[in-house]
Amino acid sequence: MSNAQIAVLGTGAWGTALAITLGRAAQGRGEAVALIARDAKRAAALAASRVSQHLPGVMIPPLVQIRDQVPAQADIVLLACPLQHVRASVARLPPNDAGLVLCCKGVETGTQLLGPEIIASAAPRRRVAVLTGPNFAHEIAQQLPAAAVLATSEGAWRAALLTRLGTARLRLYGSADPIGCALGGAAKNVIAIAAGAVIGAGLGENARAGLITRGLAEISRLAPALGGSAETIAGLAGLGDLILTATGGSSRNYRTGLALGQGMTPQLGAAVVEGIATAPALLARARRCGIEMPITEAVSDLLAGVIDVPAAMTRLLSRSQRDEI
Repeated sequence: MSNAQIAVLGTGAWGTALAITLGRAAQGRGEAVALIARDAKRAAALAASRVSQHLPGVMIPPLVQIRDQVPAQADIVLLACPLQHVRASVARLPPNDAGLVLCCKGVETGTQLLGPEIIASAAPRRRVAVLTGPNFAHEIAQQLPAAAVLATSEGAWRAALLTRLGTARLRLYGSADPIGCALGGAAKNVIAIAAGAVIGAGLGENARAGLITRGLAEISRLAPALGGSAETIAGLAGLGDLILTATGGSSRNYRTGLALGQGMTPQLGAAVVEGIATAPALLARARRCGIEMPITEAVSDLLAGVIDVPAAMTRLLSRSQRDEI
């Protein structure tokens, strides 16, 4: 099993967790999984310790290879790097026809593109799928049960990916809507920041529930404008992921909002908080489509220091009355 057919690019918590769980499953099929670090120095250090700083207490088993380059024979590459690095990461891939599975969430700054759109721009000949859902990396690494969505418009390839990437503890559901799934995964981080700010400011559980629900509504409005489906936003890629990220204490985006609501500057350290970059980019994309996203706008202004949490709440509550849609 020296030749890895599945490669996971990115040694953060999510990439490492995926490599661990896929490595266990692939072993029974005679496949190998490679976890790809940013450079040779990082790969060597991780291979020596077999311990990720992002997943304390979790060992990377020997069945997972650790490398600094994607093996040329890999036919599936999971991109678990931060979304802002996807374009550069794709440029480093071997010149083969390996299919790409986006496991990162967000909107590219500048271009305002979602993950599948970045691949269509940077590597138009590549097959692309989206893997997303309500999943915390540390629980996946611990083999706790979870569900996710695997989305690509190519039906036969989707069926093959579901077989190869699903495990006994990670149940995958198929979807033909990669854009809707990518949008749900990106936008929920923005709403999670708002939800954290509500709780941090002491505005109550009622306010958070209302905000989460209305946040889901504005994501559902944008999905069809981008070529996705509003129904997708009601599933694991939208509602499911939003519930977890807007209520779970392990969510970086929620904790960022919590700090903002308490009047503090978030302590980010080395963590990537996807919603910070996503909020203004998503808002700009929505405006181009003529779609109102008042919560996303409030979060964008809050992060920019234009308003504070009380002002944001006043703005949202003073919007003109309308029927719920």
